[in-house]
Amino acid sequence: MTRIDDVARLAGVSTATVSRALRGLPTVSEATRQRVRLAAEQLGYTASPSASRLAGGKAGTVAVLVPRISSWFSGAVVDAAEELLRPAGYDLLLRTVGGRSRAQERLPGTADLPKRVDAVLLVATPALVSAAPVFAAPAFGGRPLPGVTVAAGAPVPGWPSVGVDDVAAARTATEHLLQLGHRRIVCLSGDATDDLTRPADLDRRWGYREAMLAAGTPAEGILEFAARAGVEGGRQATAKLLARGTPPTGIVATCDELAMGAIVALCRAGLRVPADVSVIGVDGHQFARAIGLSTVAQPAAELGRLAAGTLLDRLSGARHDDTEPGRVILPTRLILRETTAPPRAH
Repeated sequence: MTRIDDVARLAGVSTATVSRALRGLPTVSEATRQRVRLAAEQLGYTASPSASRLAGGKAGTVAVLVPRISSWFSGAVVDAAEELLRPAGYDLLLRTVGGRSRAQERLPGTADLPKRVDAVLLVATPALVSAAPVFAAPAFGGRPLPGVTVAAGAPVPGWPSVGVDDVAAARTATEHLLQLGHRRIVCLSGDATDDLTRPADLDRRWGYREAMLAAGTPAEGILEFAARAGVEGGRQATAKLLARGTPPTGIVATCDELAMGAIVALCRAGLRVPADVSVIGVDGHQFARAIGLSTVAQPAAELGRLAAGTLLDRLSGARHDDTEPGRVILPTRLILRETTAPPRAH
């Protein structure tokens, strides 16, 4: 049976080089890669994932940490990241860390990761600055583990991050309603006490405030209403809002799921969207188009691909400088559909 060291001898390279060449990693020159592939073909060698990983001294696995597995955003990011990581020879190890309180308990449990993975992809984790040091080298027995954060609330020292400008995204959504003529606009945002509220929700609340204040809205016109995470949280919060009296003419939801819940509550109360109340979200949820929801969309899949590409660069040693990794911000896009229109008075 042909082994990897047989291919290495025929190609005149090390077994580690054979492993890297057959996995398609960019640290091998094209000439060497072709020589290794030719040797492998001549000997009828097919690389086993475990053998190539051991030869290269790598686990061949990337840990992906997400708050919850049912999150559409996390799913979109992970799917796109896998499109790049798997062909490069990396499997994904998925771990859920839950909300903020659970993350405090679960993140320290990641100290065993260096024995099992080569890098970490941290997706939309709760905004806990105290959690960031968990990923520092001392927590990993002195070994710095490469990683990238995606839409994470707290930076991790030494790790680059990718995301969008959440403040600007919500500001864009609010400005859209203002330009339509709405003035009584409520911001439906994640409850800061809710474990599953994302850091993005809190940033987007600031975007709403900025737009309202820039439009000359007095302080009493800044109308914010907290909601639990998810569609049902948006429905319950909007039902409570309507029970207080005169409904707003517009709702800016800091995520599309809250917007969907708001629409359900408005319809059950006999109000028409957008004839009576306009609703706009932020996210670009996979179901937003199906229900005609106006939204400010973030490129979730592109964020996943960018994060995976950044990880591969760092794993291959393409990054040689010692400067502090920065943050890459991708643009959002205003998508107008059927849930927003001028208020009836206009």
